[in-house]
Amino acid sequence: MEQKDVFYACTIPFLFFFAAFAFIIFPNVGMLHPHVFVDKIALALPEGFGAPLAIVRNWSYAVFYVMAEMWGSVVANPLFGLGANVALIFSGQYVRFVSGMRANLPPGVDPWGMSLKYLMGAVVASGGCLVSIFSYMQRNVMTDPNCVDQEKQAERKKKKKVKMSLKDSAKFLVSSPYIRNLATLVISYGMCINLVEVSWKSKLKAAYPDPNAYSAFMGNFSSATGSVTLVMMLLGRKIFQKFGWGFAAKVTPAMIGITGMAFYALTLFAPFFAPIAASLGTTPLMLAVLVGAAQNILSKSAKYSLFDPCKEMAYIPLDQDSKTKGKAAVDVVGNPLGKSGGALIQQILIFGVGSLAAATPWLAGILAVLLVFWFKAVNSLSVQFDEAMATEES
Repeated sequence: MEQKDVFYACTIPFLFFFAAFAFIIFPNVGMLHPHVFVDKIALALPEGFGAPLAIVRNWSYAVFYVMAEMWGSVVANPLFGLGANVALIFSGQYVRFVSGMRANLPPGVDPWGMSLKYLMGAVVASGGCLVSIFSYMQRNVMTDPNCVDQEKQAERKKKKKVKMSLKDSAKFLVSSPYIRNLATLVISYGMCINLVEVSWKSKLKAAYPDPNAYSAFMGNFSSATGSVTLVMMLLGRKIFQKFGWGFAAKVTPAMIGITGMAFYALTLFAPFFAPIAASLGTTPLMLAVLVGAAQNILSKSAKYSLFDPCKEMAYIPLDQDSKTKGKAAVDVVGNPLGKSGGALIQQILIFGVGSLAAATPWLAGILAVLLVFWFKAVNSLSVQFDEAMATEES
């Protein structure tokens, strides 16, 4: 499949789904969600099955969440990079504006349903513009010899990307300490982010039970993420130049460790922090929400400005074969395991202890263990990277 066809295949189905969800699925969730069926099954199953049964009960919401998460990782960030972070600032304020519209709605109108239609309408409209611009570029820019070297373009199409199976990727990781350390970084990041983010969103839901208030907060959160990421991208080059690869690679786990442990401390020892929260004019719950938001903002901005560049720089001193196979192995094993590993850990704990709240102490401990492995991998890879760069320069 050609690159342009991959773009259409990765973009258009998402737009159709988002439109269908807002205008067809959500207005009919009462009929589409199998509440009676799930209630019958719940009577025969242990309490630990509450979470998966909730997914079955609210299957359309679960699919929407998955599609929204995939839109960010499959379409937005890989294609647009810096531009995606600029868009976060403006889209966040649009979300906040739409969420505030409910105050002027007449009685009997579902405020969240109306907000959802405006939000998904904007997504589909902007997506339509995106597809139209891309189509125009393919027809008029990519075929213009004054804009694109047609010979190089033809050679690039002939090159085949190396594909490795899960078994081959695992073997390569075992045989290469360098790539194994790099995969550990990717896996640790994915798991750590997932562990903290899910717990944070459960607190956020408790603080903002109204969907529009929740959406307004997330709008401000998106704008803050985009703004901080832009600043971090400007600082990232200075950090690399002044402190080197090893220091830059430690910034992300350090940020996640400090803010993540602070969030879990506020969650586990809420009564202890109650006087501090009261002196600040807030509650332990809201303080945990704000610290968790800071954790997400700082960790994601550090990922885009430092973690991702560090990961790509680590491939530079490798020979072409190791570079190609290494990227393929990390893509096949590291990325999926990082994203799904944290979710799997939480599912096992919820089955074991009954709820996410009861699993919080375990999650904090697992986060600490993951950070230890992350720092060890960074230290080892930093030495290997410096030696490889020195060898290449000599």
